[in-house]
Amino acid sequence: MKKERKEDSFIKKPFYKGGNQAMSAFVQSQLVYPKEAEIPIEGTVIVKYDIDHHGNVVDARVIKSLGQVFDEEALRVVRLLKFEVPKTPRKLKVMFHKDIQIHFKPHTTVASAPQPVSNPSQIVYQVISNSEKHSEPKPSAPKPGVITYTFKIG
Repeated sequence: MKKERKEDSFIKKPFYKGGNQAMSAFVQSQLVYPKEAEIPIEGTVIVKYDIDHHGNVVDARVIKSLGQVFDEEALRVVRLLKFEVPKTPRKLKVMFHKDIQIHFKPHTTVASAPQPVSNPSQIVYQVISNSEKHSEPKPSAPKPGVITYTFKIG
């Protein structure tokens, strides 16, 4: 006859439905890199948050800061989280405390860069110096798939 196995803990911890990977995916989908950031910064904000007996995040505070605009965005995303809380014995109302690391990475896009031609087959560069006695290059009709850049030096 087998003995019934006792449970490891009296009170069960809350969990995010889908596990840690689902929580990371949710955080990344909701996270917006702050436009107010003066310079592009890459780093991590650590947030400590409290989960009530319903699974809601009721309090969140920054433990490791990256700057005010980053901290506000991290707190906004953490407050959106919703956890599943298993039933507790005797209808106990327990507050749970957790930490999360939220990583910020700037987008590497340049707004002033020219838009490339799809599938260019050739790129032509012309360098013209005023010190040389050459006439201005004659503009030719643009060929499809060819990008031409002209640089004047001097």
